[in-house]
Amino acid sequence: MTAPTITAPQLTLARNAAEAALAVLPTSYTLVAGDPVTPGTGTMIEGQAVTARFSGAAVGEVVVVVGQDLADALRESPLGELDLTAAVRPALEAASRIFGPVVLDPGQVMEPQVALSALAAKDGAVAIPLRDDVDVRAVLALSLSPWPSDDPLAAAAAAAAAAGGGVAQRIAAPVGRRGGGLDMLHDVEMEVSAELGRTRMSVRELLSLTPGAIVELDRAAGSPADLLVNGRLIARGEVVVVDENFGIRITEIVSPGAE
Repeated sequence: MTAPTITAPQLTLARNAAEAALAVLPTSYTLVAGDPVTPGTGTMIEGQAVTARFSGAAVGEVVVVVGQDLADALRESPLGELDLTAAVRPALEAASRIFGPVVLDPGQVMEPQVALSALAAKDGAVAIPLRDDVDVRAVLALSLSPWPSDDPLAAAAAAAAAAGGGVAQRIAAPVGRRGGGLDMLHDVEMEVSAELGRTRMSVRELLSLTPGAIVELDRAAGSPADLLVNGRLIARGEVVVVDENFGIRITEIVSPGAE
C-alpha cells in the first residue's frame, strides 16, 4: 500500500481521529483502526460515503465510508428510512474534534470512489481502514490544510485528547459475520419530538398572529401527547415536569402501522 506523504506525528493524529470516530460509528463488527494509507489504496469498499468540511482550530475535510449492510439497515429500519448522514455525523464530529474546536458543515452522501478520489487529490490526504480480522468494513479519511505542527509534543497533546485513548472497538456480531440489521442501528442517534396537537391556518391567519394570540389545536385538553421519531408516531403519553423541564410519561406504545 502507498504510504501517505505526511509526517509521523500527523499520522498519529490521523489514527487517533479514526479511533475516536470508531467509538461512535454504528457497526455490528469488532473493528480496529489499521495502518494509514493514501485514500483509495485498499480502502474502496461497497457502501456509501459521507463527507463534510470543517473549520475552526483546523481546516479540512473528513470522509466516513460505511458498508452497504449499514446503508441497507438504515433504509429498511422498522422506524422507516433513516438518514445516513445523521447516523454517521457523530463519527465525523469525533474525528474532526481531535484537531481542536471546529465547526462541521452538514455533510453529504457520495459514492465511496468519488469521495475518496476527490480527497486523494488534496495535499496531506490520509485514509485509515477500519477492519476486522478478515476485511475492511469502514474507512475514515482526512485532509487538513495545513496539518497541525510537526512538534512531537504538540502531536502527543492532541493525541491525548482522543476519546478515552486506546483502540476503540464495537463488539456485537462474531468477527467475520454480518450482524442483524436492527443491532447495527442501536447506537444511531435520532430526532425525537413531542407533539401536543395540530391545526391548519391560512396565510392570512398566520400573518395576523401577535403575542398573546391563542392557537386552537385539534386535541382536547388532557389528551395524551404524541411522541415522534423522525416524524413517525411511536408512542403517546402525558406531559409532566421534570426538574423544571417538560417531559413525556409514556402511556402507550404505538404498534407499527397503527398510526
